Amino acid sequence: MLQETLSFAAKGFIVFLTAVVTVAVVVALTRRRRGHFPRLEVKKLNQRFEALGDALRHGVWERKELKALMRARKKEKDNPERPHVYVLDFDGDLLATGVASLREEISAITAVARPTDEVVVRLESPGGAVPHYGLAAAQLTRLREKKVKLTVCIDRVAASGGYMMACVADHIVAAPFAIIGSIGVVAQVPNVHRLLKKHDVDFEELTAGEFKRTVSVFAEITDKGRKKFVDQLDETHGLFKDFVKTQRPALDVDKVATGEYWLAKRGLELGLVDALSTSDDYLLGRVKDANVYQVTFKPEQNWRRRIGRASAEVVERTVMTLLSRIQALQLR
Repeated sequence: MLQETLSFAAKGFIVFLTAVVTVAVVVALTRRRRGHFPRLEVKKLNQRFEALGDALRHGVWERKELKALMRARKKEKDNPERPHVYVLDFDGDLLATGVASLREEISAITAVARPTDEVVVRLESPGGAVPHYGLAAAQLTRLREKKVKLTVCIDRVAASGGYMMACVADHIVAAPFAIIGSIGVVAQVPNVHRLLKKHDVDFEELTAGEFKRTVSVFAEITDKGRKKFVDQLDETHGLFKDFVKTQRPALDVDKVATGEYWLAKRGLELGLVDALSTSDDYLLGRVKDANVYQVTFKPEQNWRRRIGRASAEVVERTVMTLLSRIQALQLR
């Protein structure tokens, strides 16, 4: 009898263990599929902003006031004409890699946006490569062409290529001490020709076309090549200035396109921005009369990309911690 009981218990345990393993495998595969394939995430921000205020209101308001507020909210939410505000985040690096997600987010929005709707881009970028930021600015131009109102909010920095993107907006809002401007072009090319020559190392660069290579890391830089390279920089700068002038006709481009940057408070006087405010305050104002949604495109995430992203985050945190400690020691 004991043997039969133990045998039954063992069989039951095996069945239970099999079921647990099966469920675990299904869950793992589901999560893997969700993380593997690209998808668009949409989060409504109204509840988030309202919850922050309600946490305090429930402690200081009277019940009668709270009920009146809830009735007013319900009436507003039932209004089918209530506009939609779509919030996008763009954190720019040297090669504007965020444009891959930006183009998908804009494609989705332009497919459903109404004339009363608005797109708010929370932009942060110190600039980078001209072609990459030119493409990012062109993506934002798609919204203007579709007659969708575009607002860019700058909390910390939108310089050079970052401002190229920002100037496309109908309305630019910046925090008072955000860095804006830097309408200029820069190129840095190290040259080790003399080092190679000193150690009797020959370097040959074969080209077809007079200006196929104007400056090089290893070859000697000639006056003719240097002049051609500078001419190309000047041409790019001229196109940058023309682009800004087209987007903001009232701006005195010659005055601000010197490569300098300004804090937003001074930028307001120069016409580089239209208002001083944080993105939080701007969105809090829009929550009162619109449905606010955060739209985020999640690209395909394979294991290499996940490992690379995690490694980059660890390095970034380590470097920032080290820099912060060095700065603290200097202040002492």
